Amino acid sequence: MARITSITVEDVRFPTSLTADGSDAMNKDADYSAAYVVVRTDATDSLGEPLAGYGLTFTIGRGNDIVATAARQQGAVLVGRDVDEVAADMGGVYRALTSDSQLRWLGPEKGVVHLSLAAVLNATWDLVARRAAKPLWRLLADMTPAELVDVADLRYLSDALTRDEAVAILEAKRAGKAERIAHLERTGYPVYTTSAGWLGYDDAKLRRLCQEAVDAGYGHIKLKVGASLEDDVRRLSIAREVIGPDRRLMVDANQVWDVPQAIDWMSELVRFDPLWIEEPTSPDDVLGHAAIRRAVAPIGVATGEHCHNRVMFKQFFQAEAIDYCQLDTGRLASINEIVAVLLLAAKFGVPVCPHAGGVGLCEMVQHVSVLDYVAIAGDLTDRVTEFVDHLHEHFTDPCVVADTGAGSGYVLPSRPGYSTQMHEVSVERYRFPGGDFWAAAPRNGSSAESSEESRAGALR
Repeated sequence: MARITSITVEDVRFPTSLTADGSDAMNKDADYSAAYVVVRTDATDSLGEPLAGYGLTFTIGRGNDIVATAARQQGAVLVGRDVDEVAADMGGVYRALTSDSQLRWLGPEKGVVHLSLAAVLNATWDLVARRAAKPLWRLLADMTPAELVDVADLRYLSDALTRDEAVAILEAKRAGKAERIAHLERTGYPVYTTSAGWLGYDDAKLRRLCQEAVDAGYGHIKLKVGASLEDDVRRLSIAREVIGPDRRLMVDANQVWDVPQAIDWMSELVRFDPLWIEEPTSPDDVLGHAAIRRAVAPIGVATGEHCHNRVMFKQFFQAEAIDYCQLDTGRLASINEIVAVLLLAAKFGVPVCPHAGGVGLCEMVQHVSVLDYVAIAGDLTDRVTEFVDHLHEHFTDPCVVADTGAGSGYVLPSRPGYSTQMHEVSVERYRFPGGDFWAAAPRNGSSAESSEESRAGALR
């Protein structure tokens, strides 16, 4: 009988603030970071290697250690559990991890304890998929409708989605799974890029990266906005000049506006024909998003990367407040809550375009988007998933985006797991504060000093 023998959690931080990667109107000096969880067992995988699961949640620097501490407490309850029993009842594992009444008081189902729960459960799902020798999307897509619904956390959702309705949604999409998988094998899953549009980039770099995105086959490009209207007009003018009138341009304000300000600001940016405005106001303001949506139409409203849980998404859908659902694989409590949101989105007819701007998020969201298309929504209309071309080299199974002739898309993941294992050398180098990089670098808070020498070697 194989058992879980230990849970380790690392505070891993990459100095992306040195090059302004990840910069936006709210977050100007992000150091992309991960609370990185490893679930070890005394078993071996299909290749005879030690069986373990790897997972993470995403933060942007200071405070990552707090999330890691919470993850250690939550993961400890898994030590000693039978691996087969865990794999057979991931819905029960989720309920066990969310039933700690004292830890729940710190949330509940939001903030640090929810981020840390995501990291632990992401690692556990990776373990289960590796045990089955399947990529996670395939493991989930191969489940029966009843099995997949049993994974989902449908608590507090019955006024919007019953269990019978959820099963019916999945039953309706059972036919055609093989054809949809074959389609993705040919074309990949559609992506957009944010890598060209960070707010800290100068105009020359913006122009160059927009051209590189066009050359790489991207049909959708997103820019950060919201700090200065004058700067936004200039930068969007450059982007439109480079990408032309036919490619889709999205803008992201990262929560910086009040509701009237968002409406006024977008009335100035409408000339650039944006597909959506992302996070135009507080991520908790359901009615504010609804008001903005009514005022800025036909520009769409997108949000979700800071949406705490499935109940918040339920309210966004019920209030007809968003046009695009941007769930986050490090914010929601892993697959159990993600499947619930995917089912809600399918019922309300809202396309899911997951957020992926952060370390490891692209690796995970490819599985979520593929699952949504193959088994839940069964449709690619208005669906495009974020891709940010940063830090993938630190993963043993990095996501791959390629232009197949139909535009750039995520290549279908084929290796077992959730694609969340980091190279040990990366963990050793960027562990905070004692890893090789951080031990050698002067620090201001959690960011390395912006010297030319540091800039040249920081991310190698």
